[in-house]
Amino acid sequence: MAPTIFRATAKPLSGRYLSLAEREEIALLLVQNHSLREIACLIGRSASTISREVRRNAATRGGRLSYRATVAQWHAERSALRPKVAKLSKNPTLRSYVEEKLAGVVRTNCGTLVPGPAVPWNGRRHGPRQDRRWSWAWSPEQIARRLTLDFPNDETMRISHEAIYQALYVQGRGALARELTG
Repeated sequence: MAPTIFRATAKPLSGRYLSLAEREEIALLLVQNHSLREIACLIGRSASTISREVRRNAATRGGRLSYRATVAQWHAERSALRPKVAKLSKNPTLRSYVEEKLAGVVRTNCGTLVPGPAVPWNGRRHGPRQDRRWSWAWSPEQIARRLTLDFPNDETMRISHEAIYQALYVQGRGALARELTG
């Protein structure tokens, strides 16, 4: 029976994640001085999975590392909680960079604004239309790849294009979408 300190999950864990029983087995085998590769073979998991699990959840006690299954399970459940704070919400510099690129703003190396390209809209069936803002804006894929060029040494200035799409289209986190459409 699972300890009562863990919350009751609505759905069972998939085979992708370690269970509490597997974590307890890892802790017992570590106490018996088995290597990480031996433990991986015994419980049918990859050696890298076991190594990562022990490295993430080992605590220092009396000058040596000790692995506790219940603590590891608590950490795993805590990190799996949803919803998580969006990266664009936590980092205002990243957020303003993404907003500028989505709006089509281009800056030189010294920081001065450069007007975006003039893209005329020539619609045949609907007659002449206004220029479309999205025709000169950056795509989320372009923004995500450009971040590594503009901020090569700053790991906090990284975001995937999927996260930008989520910020735009998921209404729960749609503050960015409200600002861009308004």
